[in-house]
Amino acid sequence: MNPIIDDIIRRALEEDMPMIDVTTDNLFEDEMAEGVFIAKQEGVLSGVDVMRRVFQLLDDDVYVKVINGDGAVVEQGDVIAVISGSAKSILKGERVALNLMQRMSGVATLTRRFVDQVVNTHTKILDTRKTTPNLRILEKQAVVHGGGINHRMNLSDQVMIKDNHIQAAGGIANAVSIIKQKVDHSMRVEVEVETFEQYMEAQATACDIIMLDNMSTDLMRRCVEHNQHRKLLEASGNMTLDRIAEVSATGVDFISVGALTHSYTALDISLKFSR
Repeated sequence: MNPIIDDIIRRALEEDMPMIDVTTDNLFEDEMAEGVFIAKQEGVLSGVDVMRRVFQLLDDDVYVKVINGDGAVVEQGDVIAVISGSAKSILKGERVALNLMQRMSGVATLTRRFVDQVVNTHTKILDTRKTTPNLRILEKQAVVHGGGINHRMNLSDQVMIKDNHIQAAGGIANAVSIIKQKVDHSMRVEVEVETFEQYMEAQATACDIIMLDNMSTDLMRRCVEHNQHRKLLEASGNMTLDRIAEVSATGVDFISVGALTHSYTALDISLKFSR
């Protein structure tokens, strides 16, 4: 498991149990238990491996048998995994394991709903940096499990020249020119535009991607028709489920959706002991 994810899990466990579990530690000694993680609603799973890692870090003798793994589509009542081992260890990790898996599955489920809207087109669904602080690696992993694609993970991954950069740099052409002289030639450069005039200015530069931000569908279509595949085009801003199909029909290459990681609903999952 990624050491960053291990650190997230350890901090979550410490937050939930800074000293002892006063209930579990006073009820049990060496008792063993077995239980099942059950999906209580339809959705796409993510965080199953993370759930298993929670128990590995708590007690390496806890055994988790995965029935439906990351990326699997489950119905209400489906068993996700069977867990067995020390009752104390399972109970101590239960809430952290569920918190992470439920939230990641919520991201994956919402992502799949967006992806399904563009399934018959060449358009790809991207995530954004609008993630829960310190949980980005998990939420972006969940986007992939839902069929989406990760945009840049952080500010170091890719050049993204946005409105404030453009203002401070004195225009799109100047901003792209400065950047191109300083970054490695293999690093892609993206420019955010809001008008057709800005699009035309970006089109004349050496940028790789143009983000069509908060444009009407008709204006995006105009940009796509002019572009003729010379640049990659990304649509962004107010991308709701009921709008995705018409936006993808314009011919844009990507649609970035902040809602994937800031407006999801956690998937309902429970852990029930069988003995």
